[in-house]
Amino acid sequence: MAETGQRKHSRRGIYLLPNLFTTAALFAGFYAIVAGMADRFEAAAIAIVIAGVLDGVDGWVARLTNTQSAFGAEYDSLADLVSFGLAPSLVVYQWSLVNLGKLGWLAAFLYAASTALRLARYNTQAGIADKRYFQGLPSPAAAGAMACMVWVFADNGVAGNEVVTLALGVTVFAGVLMVSNVRYHSLKAIDFRGRVPFEAVLMVVVLFLVVFTDPPVVLFSVGIIYGTSGPLLTLLHIRKRRAERSAPESPDE
Repeated sequence: MAETGQRKHSRRGIYLLPNLFTTAALFAGFYAIVAGMADRFEAAAIAIVIAGVLDGVDGWVARLTNTQSAFGAEYDSLADLVSFGLAPSLVVYQWSLVNLGKLGWLAAFLYAASTALRLARYNTQAGIADKRYFQGLPSPAAAGAMACMVWVFADNGVAGNEVVTLALGVTVFAGVLMVSNVRYHSLKAIDFRGRVPFEAVLMVVVLFLVVFTDPPVVLFSVGIIYGTSGPLLTLLHIRKRRAERSAPESPDE
């Protein structure tokens, strides 16, 4: 009986390691909100980027150590809503969109609500979705684009009221893409435990060097490229399917 009770007690526990990274990502998102309220926009943007890195690490650690759980998935989604939904929308609003009045906070709410809808849809499709692709722009990527936009201009001394049109466009565009049916390539299908050619390791080193030459500019550029890649690839896929349907059938031999 004692052994049975111990087994039940162990099943009610949670895995510590991946949830530590999730908590750290949640803390980074919360700190971004606090920093944004104090007009420390560069620090807020960096905190959101760090939250994105930690979010990727927690999932990778859970898969690597086989510590995935329903609790971890739910906790991760709640942390993502704060770090990649509320934090970016509030930081960008405080930095720039506040100058638009009602339109500004409506755009910020659109982004936050889109993040919640994106996460809810992802959770309901987690067991049946193709792991090679994401349906809609992933919320960490959207948040990264928002944060790096703030980081680029804050790092160069450009005030948010000077680029309010761009801030509005990026906010609305990112929010709409998150709830769209546009497919984006996923890194979850990559086997990080397998062997890779030596050139792949060299490319990773070069990638780090490129990023650290000017982190805000490089990361913002990567975010824009990834954000626009989904619609472009979707249009090419639609065009290819239409061409295949309209192609004449070959005669029977």
